[in-house]
Amino acid sequence: MPAPNQAALDFLLTRRSRPAKTLTAPAPSRDELMPLLEAAARTPDHGKLEPWRFIVLEKAALTRLAGLVGPRAEALGIPEDKVAKAHSQFADADLAVAVISAPVDSEKVPQIEQVYSAGAACLALLNAALAAGWGANWLSGWPSHDRTFVTEALGLAEHESVAGFIHIGTETCAPPERPRPDLDAKTSWVAD
Repeated sequence: MPAPNQAALDFLLTRRSRPAKTLTAPAPSRDELMPLLEAAARTPDHGKLEPWRFIVLEKAALTRLAGLVGPRAEALGIPEDKVAKAHSQFADADLAVAVISAPVDSEKVPQIEQVYSAGAACLALLNAALAAGWGANWLSGWPSHDRTFVTEALGLAEHESVAGFIHIGTETCAPPERPRPDLDAKTSWVAD
């Protein structure tokens, strides 16, 4: 019988993202953020390919990104409600980490599995922040999928994309529990 880490299991069974709009300063300092990034970097990465990287966006950088949202949205004809939501995602934040999917050439590991690894890094960073007592949320939105925006705003290479923006800060209120999936409806058992 394996020896359980009950505290870790209890955390995973009760973890809950905190809405980014409820996060405020202070955000983690660089020293406080480093162990969270270390935890995220322990995600499965298919033979040390490390097909992801992190861009830490502090307040001034987030303000700059917020300023890029409007002109890009106008060029794309994005509806005003989506523009406001994308703008506030950056303007109202104190710290976010852009997790960048950065697949590498590999004969053994398909690109899609490398993209999954970047997603796993997002979840690992989110969980590490929550476990450390911070409020955290994983966001994306149309700017993260717009090639021009991510190139201009973040300097991404052509083969890179945003897996997610992990917002981290001080939680102002705990969100209520929400309905969870019906595991009987989502689980199949194959015995033979």
